[in-house]
Parts: sequence; C-alpha cells; structure tokens
Amino acid sequence: MSGVQHTVHDFEAAARDKLDPVHVDFIAGGARDEITVRANEAAFGRLQLLPRVLRGSAVRDLDITLLGSRARMPVLLSPTAFHKLVYPEGELATVRAAAAAGAIMIASMASTVAVGEIADAARATDSDAQLWFQLYIQPDLEITEALVRRAVDAGCTALVVTVDSPVLGAGERNRRNGFHDLPPGLRCENLVDLRDGERGHVRQIAMSPELNWEHIDWLRGVTELPVLLKGVLHPEDARLAVRHGADGLLLSNHGGRQLDTVPATLELLPEILAAVAGRIPIVLDGGVRRGTDVVKALALGASAVGIGRPVMWALAQGGEEGVRRLLELLRDELDDTLALCGASGLADLTPDLVRVPAWAPVPGPAVAPGSDHRFGGGAVV
Repeated sequence: MSGVQHTVHDFEAAARDKLDPVHVDFIAGGARDEITVRANEAAFGRLQLLPRVLRGSAVRDLDITLLGSRARMPVLLSPTAFHKLVYPEGELATVRAAAAAGAIMIASMASTVAVGEIADAARATDSDAQLWFQLYIQPDLEITEALVRRAVDAGCTALVVTVDSPVLGAGERNRRNGFHDLPPGLRCENLVDLRDGERGHVRQIAMSPELNWEHIDWLRGVTELPVLLKGVLHPEDARLAVRHGADGLLLSNHGGRQLDTVPATLELLPEILAAVAGRIPIVLDGGVRRGTDVVKALALGASAVGIGRPVMWALAQGGEEGVRRLLELLRDELDDTLALCGASGLADLTPDLVRVPAWAPVPGPAVAPGSDHRFGGGAVV
C-alpha cells in the first residue's frame, strides 16, 4: 500500500507491506487466541457519543498536565520494545516525532536505544519534551536501582512500572515463527553494563513471579519520581496501589499480550475509577485507534490515553515523519470530535456524552460498586 495515510489502520496496512512477516506477527500478535487483542478495539465500537450543541468555541484546548508533566495532547506513546526492528533509527525517530507533537513518550526498558540517548534526542527537538521510563522490577534489586538511576540521570520525569508480567505471555505467533531474540546487531541498550566494571555485558529482562507489594514499597524508597503502575486490572489491586503510594495507574492489559480473555480496558475503566476515587489519575491504553476513542475514554474519566501498536506501524511505514503524521492525525481527529461534541476543551468531556445502546452486549457488572459510571443496558455512562 502506498500514498497518504488517512487512518491509523492505513499505517498498519502500509507497514505490513514493508516488514518481514515474522516482525508483523511480533507487533500484531497477542497471547493465545488473541481474544483480548480484538476486545480492546471492539469495546470502543460499542459506545456511542451523544453530542451537545450550540456551545461552540473557535479553538479547543487539548493541553494536559499529568503528574507534573505538561503535554500538548492527551495521547501518550505507551512503552513498546525494539523500535530498531522496524526502522534503523529506532526510538530516536519515535521520540523526535513525539517531542515535535508535544506528546509524552514512555521509553521501554527494552528499547534498542539507551534512555539517555532517547532523552537527548527529545530535548534537541523540544527543550520542554517530557520522557517517562517503563520499568520491570528485577529480582536483583541492585540492577533495578541501576536502571532507575539511568532514567533519573536521563531526565525522565516519571516511572511506569509494569506489574502484569510474572511470566512471559504465551505469544503463539512468535512461537510458531521461532521469534525469540533480536537479530544480530540489535540489543536492549538499557540492559548494558548495569554493574560497575562491566564492559559490553547485556542482561536479559527477568520476569519476576515473586514480585509483590513490598517491591513497590521498596521502589518508593529509592526514587522521588512519580510512579505509575501498568497492568493493574482488578479494583482491589487499584485500591492497594493507592495505599502503597502509587501516583497513577496505566490501565492496560498489555495489548492482550499477557493473559488472554481478560476484559477490554475500556470496560474496566468505571470500576477502576471507582476504586481509586479520584485520588490518582488513570491513563488508559488498549484499542485506541480514533479521536473518537480518545474522547470516549476521557469523557468516562481517564486523564489521558496511550497508544502502542499504532506507533510501531507508523514508525515502520515512515520513520520519524510517519510517527509525526500519526500523532497529527489523532490530534486532528480529537479536535474535530471535540468540536462536534460541543466541547471547548478536554474539561468539557463528561460521562453524559457517552452511551451504550441497549442492543450492545457488555459483559461484567452494569454498575461498578460505589460508582456513578454506568456501563451497560443502554444507560447513560
């Protein structure tokens, strides 16, 4: 496919034409039967927008401030690994596009460019660029602390701790393709020389079945950066996150790449919001493909949304320019949707703008305990 990309899915179609099919499967695939992968997008399609009229504004305010980080749009780049797998400059191209768009990028611990270099590229593009760092807490806490120091030294302004990966999800496409390691010449640069005296030693990311809340308490004691937990899905865990000092949640099911058949994140949003009761912000990722999706999530109470696979498709399709066009497209769609909903800015997005039609089956409780957000049976949400 060639020509101009008019939708997020156009970037995917164009990227598929360029990439090795094994790498396409790595990006697109999920765990087991990929039920959750499909559910994330489908959940947005079940919701309807109910616009207001005669409340117009010539300009819409899309700016956000999230845990002290300012951004010009409420769309974050969720952490995704191995950008050099799809484009030679890798994360450098991605972060330059994010900085130019005024979007927060969350650099993956499994980046193929070191976080310090990513941060330098962001600041060279825009001195006010905001970069966060995604972290897997390692069983060796000295290694974890070294990773945190690297993020702090790079100027990252928040840590996003992935907590849904006690073991690696069963990606059956990768198993069939025999895709287990990066090609020669690529490596996870954040995992190089993490102990004093090491030269050229590259560690593997260790999944930690023993990870528990005490590790979050420990992390709170070694950094002053805001800490968000990525992968909390159960309301009780959301309440525990607040008690253990989490500054925010990235409501994510890992794009369906970990445990298959968990609910779409959009369906869980009302219950998680009820559990945290406004004490910390919620960023939602999973299935966001349109400006209308962003509006639905924010109207239901999310502070921002994240995108993962679309960034990889855009990077593969057109490098830095591809990612920049993707972010401009989503920004334009968001601005257009706000105008059509009668909103002058993000602050005007309220639950009454979103409905679930009576014919749309929605699994799970219609009303989250203690919540005013209704999510089912044709009720206003």
